[in-house]
Amino acid sequence: MKSSLLYCFCFFISLNAIAQKVTVKGSVTSQHVPVENITIKILGTNQLTKSDSSGSYQFSGIASGNCDLVFSGIGYQSKRIRITLKGDTTLVNADLLSLASDLNDVVITGVNRATQLRKSPVPIAILSKKTMDQNVNTNLIEAIVKGVPGITAVTTGPNVSKPFIRGLGYNRVLTLYDGLRQEGQQWGDEHGIEVDEYGITRAEVVKGPASLTYGSDALAGVINMIPYTPNFEDGKLKGDFTANYQSNNGMIGSSLGLAYIKKDWKYTFRATGKTAHNYENKIDGLVYGTAFREYNLSASARVDKAWGFSKTAITYYNNLMEIPDGSRDSLLRRFTRQVLDDGDDIKNRPIVTESELNTYSINPLHQHIQHYRFYNTSQFKFGTSDLNLLIGGQQSVRREYNHPTLPDQAGLYVVLNTFNYDLKYNLPDFAGIESTIGLNGMYQGNRSKAATDFPIPDYDLFDIGAFYFAKKSMGKVDVSGGIRIDRRNINWGDFYVGTNAQTGFGEQVSANNPTGKLQFPSFNKNYYGLSGSLGLTYNISEKLLIKANIARGYRAPNITEIGSNGLDPGAHIVYLGNRAFKPEFNLQEDIGIIAYLKDAEISVELFNNNIQNYIYQSRLTDANGNPVVIVPGNLTYQYQQSKARLYGAEISINLHPANLKWLSFNNSLAYVVGLNQNQELLDKHGRDAKYLPFIPPLQLRTEIKATAQKPVGIFDKPYIKIDAAFFADQDKFYALDNTETFTSGYTLINGGIGSTLKTKKGKTLFDIFLQADNIFNIAYQSNLNRLKYFEYYNRSPNGRSGIYNMGRNLSFKVIIPI
Repeated sequence: MKSSLLYCFCFFISLNAIAQKVTVKGSVTSQHVPVENITIKILGTNQLTKSDSSGSYQFSGIASGNCDLVFSGIGYQSKRIRITLKGDTTLVNADLLSLASDLNDVVITGVNRATQLRKSPVPIAILSKKTMDQNVNTNLIEAIVKGVPGITAVTTGPNVSKPFIRGLGYNRVLTLYDGLRQEGQQWGDEHGIEVDEYGITRAEVVKGPASLTYGSDALAGVINMIPYTPNFEDGKLKGDFTANYQSNNGMIGSSLGLAYIKKDWKYTFRATGKTAHNYENKIDGLVYGTAFREYNLSASARVDKAWGFSKTAITYYNNLMEIPDGSRDSLLRRFTRQVLDDGDDIKNRPIVTESELNTYSINPLHQHIQHYRFYNTSQFKFGTSDLNLLIGGQQSVRREYNHPTLPDQAGLYVVLNTFNYDLKYNLPDFAGIESTIGLNGMYQGNRSKAATDFPIPDYDLFDIGAFYFAKKSMGKVDVSGGIRIDRRNINWGDFYVGTNAQTGFGEQVSANNPTGKLQFPSFNKNYYGLSGSLGLTYNISEKLLIKANIARGYRAPNITEIGSNGLDPGAHIVYLGNRAFKPEFNLQEDIGIIAYLKDAEISVELFNNNIQNYIYQSRLTDANGNPVVIVPGNLTYQYQQSKARLYGAEISINLHPANLKWLSFNNSLAYVVGLNQNQELLDKHGRDAKYLPFIPPLQLRTEIKATAQKPVGIFDKPYIKIDAAFFADQDKFYALDNTETFTSGYTLINGGIGSTLKTKKGKTLFDIFLQADNIFNIAYQSNLNRLKYFEYYNRSPNGRSGIYNMGRNLSFKVIIPI
């Protein structure tokens, strides 16, 4: 009997214990918007979890009683809530306050995991969609150039911009789309980045070597273009429609974006179209060969679960873009056009008619660029660690039509296929150290199709690299760094080119073809790189900090630098490579001081960059100093390699008086000097060989902006702004063999007004932006404008040489929410 009573007593005690277990759940928001990745911890225990993409979190099996929940996350003030656990479920919601300073923004580019900007010693800049919308942009890279000091671009008309960071560009700047490296034959001058500018909600720019995380091609830095991810109520369909008109080249752009959330799933879709006729300036009039037509499609699906998330996306880019060559009538400087292949006489080409200059139709001599992208990015959580996997496939199809007598025959026709892989494992924290190990790279194959010109061979490339990255916070000091090793193999077989008997044009042939010539002898080489970085941030206070970083970068030579031997018709250049080139290595030191004061934000960044085996283009001349002409009407460039040094500074002073909240006064300065340290050339040619090509001059940008702090009728926070961009003379240029020439300085004045329009009930009708670039229609040539050198005559009747940049451009943009 006693044993039975004891058994019953224990049974009821156990039932009571089970009944006292409680589920705690809720949502985390900031200004009533769900917040992801907030850590929720039960104080005094080792139990913690994180909020998901909808802001939700949950604990199960918590003992009843009193306890404290602590909510914390990067960019938000921590919050502690005292609760009493009883019953089956306790609901605890938390609304967190955002930290105002931009230093608390979270970045994902160039770091091992999401990191507060203030904790990264590497110089990183963030550009929001709001900032991009408030400028006149003809493409996405131009928007980034205007918004981030130290970023410039080599341009070929309004639709082609190749990003440069602190004087370094092409394959030295790695561009990413949603974390996936962009592979679209970016070594070429004459086509841009295959990304829909209207679909990008944020850009993150790493200024300095990022080879540690990404391997080759991040020697100068990284630009990560991040598309929109929906974050609103379940079961809702939302979106936007953008309409944009620009007066100078009549550009018409429109974009429709939609997003839908259903429980754990998020879907997005966007379709964009842009078209423009030739652009205009007061020196050249309408510039023949600069019209374009572009289409973009994209879609994605993402699922968020307790185990992590998985996102699959697809994009399609299609661009028809004319090929300018700059040929003119020698007396009146009116543009002429090529109508013959054999027997083409530049001096007797017909003059382009007014109707041909104003049309939106694409002329027969044009490029057709297509880019397909399919990728998946996933995260798998394992308690306090997580595994991140990114895999993607891309295809770039590039055709250049340069035969007026046979317009359907492509001069260049190449297909580049790339498979990317990126695996990162964020290890559990150990002794306060956050660390990551990773493995990434790509396999790539390039094939020529039915073409007549073959500037590069068909090649295969395999790239693999492994790295270790760690960071630790010690009071006011944050330290981070790591090491990486890379291997890249590039190979191709013998490539023969012959003559087509019917057309007289070139064609790829077999080795036993009687007309065949071995244009590209076989090649197989491995390139190895060792890179790394070490940096620290000293937080003197919440508002003042110092950053310092030293990094070694690595870049294997690209295909044009080692394999070129032929005409690129779109660039109007014959490129000659060097198979003996070594990889580039650089060592860059950065130091920066950043202050977020009551009435101002001030940053000063200094850098010094020494490069071994720097590769650059130089015009080829004969023994008498005359330009070598291999293909009539086209320049000939040969790649060179030497030591180089770049150094400079970026300074930003942004004033926002606390007593005048409606006023902001933003100012920036960027300066870089590029020195060619090829001692043999310096001894022989002196100053002509002293500097590197494509170095931007001193730049100053200043903007004053007034924003209403209260609604004005239906206008919600309308603004008006005016800004000036000052570019100094560029007298530090690579003058050897007239590769570059002196460029005069200029000042451009721009302005804009805009507002959100709302109903009396607070519903947003649309956002409107009225803007003007180059208000005073200044005639200028940027030293980074390739069209500056599109000239057929030694002298011209008006004393002007080459093609000038765009003149005054008025822009009207409307964004309508759906």
